[in-house]
Amino acid sequence: MAARAFSRSKAPIFTSILLQNLTKKLTTETPFRPKPKTLLLDLTFCKPISGFRQYHDGRPRGPLWRGKKLIGKEALFVILALKRFKDDEEKLQKIIKSHVLRLLKMDMIAVLSELERQEETFLAVKVFEVIQKQDWYKPDVYLYKDLILALAKSRKMDEAMKLWESMKKENLFPDSQTYTEVIRGFLRDGSPADAMNIYEDMIKSPDPPEELPFRILLKGLLPHPLLRNKVKKDFEQIFPEKHAYDPPEEIFGRF
Repeated sequence: MAARAFSRSKAPIFTSILLQNLTKKLTTETPFRPKPKTLLLDLTFCKPISGFRQYHDGRPRGPLWRGKKLIGKEALFVILALKRFKDDEEKLQKIIKSHVLRLLKMDMIAVLSELERQEETFLAVKVFEVIQKQDWYKPDVYLYKDLILALAKSRKMDEAMKLWESMKKENLFPDSQTYTEVIRGFLRDGSPADAMNIYEDMIKSPDPPEELPFRILLKGLLPHPLLRNKVKKDFEQIFPEKHAYDPPEEIFGRF
């Protein structure tokens, strides 16, 4: 029994010695030793096929809304909860107090941006009002701009003008894109007088006006020749090298 146990214990030692001797003979007998480069080339079959991953890198699969991967889980939950209870004012206020107020600054802004993108303007205004009450809030023209553009796109011009006035109280000035979209919104709603009020505000703005809002006004004011002539005259003075197109008289009559 002792001999058997000894032979079993010695077997691994003898096999390892045998393998070492064999490898030594092979290396000494072969005149050309394999270079490391050839070994690396032999292992190329282990590389994954291009376009396919052999592991899950944590990124979500399937169609996603834009920027979803930049939004945290808590912010996503808040968006879903707000959309679920948007028709119930009492429950909506509970969600705002219990969840929206707990969000960090970047998550709160991400929720606002996503609601604007989904055209949930009612909820976006609610979240913006919460943001304005935070200690870290500073007047930001881009926060106003994105929300005003979303409201104008949704044809909610009354709410857009409330934000417009609030922006002015914070000594912020709209840019050319904001002027353009608000003017377009009023013309779309058949309110040329309101569009002209925004136009007068644009002319008085410290930033020089751009060409696009003039073009939109000149097109939208075709049924109102007196207003159009005023805009055309200003356009020719500010942009003397540009040409204001007049439609044929037989279609729109004489201006």
